[in-house]
Amino acid sequence: QVQLVESGGGSVQAGGSLRLSCAASGYGIVGYCAGWFRQVPGKEREGVAVIDRDGITRYADSVKGRFTVTRDNAKNSLYLQMNSLKSEDTGMYYCAARTIREKSCSTNMYAFGRWGQGTQVTVFS
Repeated sequence: QVQLVESGGGSVQAGGSLRLSCAASGYGIVGYCAGWFRQVPGKEREGVAVIDRDGITRYADSVKGRFTVTRDNAKNSLYLQMNSLKSEDTGMYYCAARTIREKSCSTNMYAFGRWGQGTQVTVFS
């Protein structure tokens, strides 16, 4: 059984930083497109950052220059370093991975078949 478990969420003042981690078990995320999504109540889940099997990354415009997604294949883990946090970054953050090994890797949430339970990030002023 594949599991994705997020950690690292919390409350932080605007301008601060947080680092989210996602640990994969089962057949893991090595060789798969993986990424981070976030959701606030009443809104659709949105893609924040993804990283393909070769380490190529894509970001939502709203987080470019502030967030960095990385992966550690040896640890079967995914990370999201979030700097210069803003109140609009508040939300539930989900780790996700595709179920097919392919080069294509976009922030289309419907292309991801494996999801974690989420970790809450709250940014206050």
